Amino acid sequence: MMELRLQFFAKDGPGGEKTEEPTAKRLDDARKEGQVAKSREVTNALSLIALFLILKIFVGFIGNELLELFCGMYSKIPEVFVMWNGTVPAGDLTVLLRNSLVSILIVLAPFFLIGFLVAFVGDYVQVKWKFTTKPLQPKLNKMNPISGMKKIISLNSLMELIKALLKIGLIAYVVYTTIRNQYNVIYLLFQMQLWQGVLLAGTMAIDLGLKCSFVYMLIAAIDFIYQKRKFRKDQMMTKQEIKEEFKQSEGDPQIKGKIRQKMREASQRRMMQDLPKADVVITNPTHLAVAIQYDKEVAEAPIVLAKGQDYMAQKIKEAAKEHKIEIVENKPLARMLYHNVEIGQQIPPELYQAVAEVLAMVYQAQGKI
Repeated sequence: MMELRLQFFAKDGPGGEKTEEPTAKRLDDARKEGQVAKSREVTNALSLIALFLILKIFVGFIGNELLELFCGMYSKIPEVFVMWNGTVPAGDLTVLLRNSLVSILIVLAPFFLIGFLVAFVGDYVQVKWKFTTKPLQPKLNKMNPISGMKKIISLNSLMELIKALLKIGLIAYVVYTTIRNQYNVIYLLFQMQLWQGVLLAGTMAIDLGLKCSFVYMLIAAIDFIYQKRKFRKDQMMTKQEIKEEFKQSEGDPQIKGKIRQKMREASQRRMMQDLPKADVVITNPTHLAVAIQYDKEVAEAPIVLAKGQDYMAQKIKEAAKEHKIEIVENKPLARMLYHNVEIGQQIPPELYQAVAEVLAMVYQAQGKI
């Protein structure tokens, strides 16, 4: 006979096939590791749309500011040459260029800031805020050539190739159709003055950029759906992983069972130790037994000192006989006490009358009343 280990034939190794939905802990651990369902294309598309929208709205303002800066910078050059007799020291020229660069940055700074905010919002909308440095930490498994080859030749690489071809194809089509429909306008550029031609070409370029950005956004939406599904699939768990996670978070069920058994045994020992204080044991008569104590100095109402079912009920009755405690058969009362009152608790008011009748009968038999 040959021993067969069927777990080695499982789809995903000894743990079996990943058929279970990821738990909240699994998703939270993945998030701490920097693994989230995010599409870079969404952020890129939003940034492009924001850029071209800003240019379309503020291109005139930017042009005027840069033109005034250009004219102002060149208007100062003759003054500087006259001051230095035709030669400009390198230090002064550096200061002039630095001041011009600062002025350009001041004009463009709001647009850079808006671009940063759009990129931040694009990432935040997808994955919320979670700062972690774990993705930056070096990992030896990333240097494994076999793992690298698997990443190169994989379904993800194929999807990235398809996505790149789709982007190039759609954007190329949009550019071609836009330019084809504006042939007549493009021919007019040769008859316009330079400034008019620049304005027209800039407007056409911005409109074309907006069209390409919206097409890019469509691709990004498809990629985002794919990344969400892929991430969910990658985080799927095997039944064994579910069991291991449950053991780590809740404890080993076998160990917890043993602990509960020990606690029950300790509770039963305390219960049997208190049993001699009981005034009466009410039975079912064979399946249930409940020991009752009534002491005005301890509590205002009778207390359940012990209760048990089947084997434990027999043990309670044996202990009652040993300590000469009255045993009274009352099936309805025994069931009510067993199922509704815990050990050490007082009986509820609705059972006062029934328990009082039993206690009165016991006290009368003992000659106490």
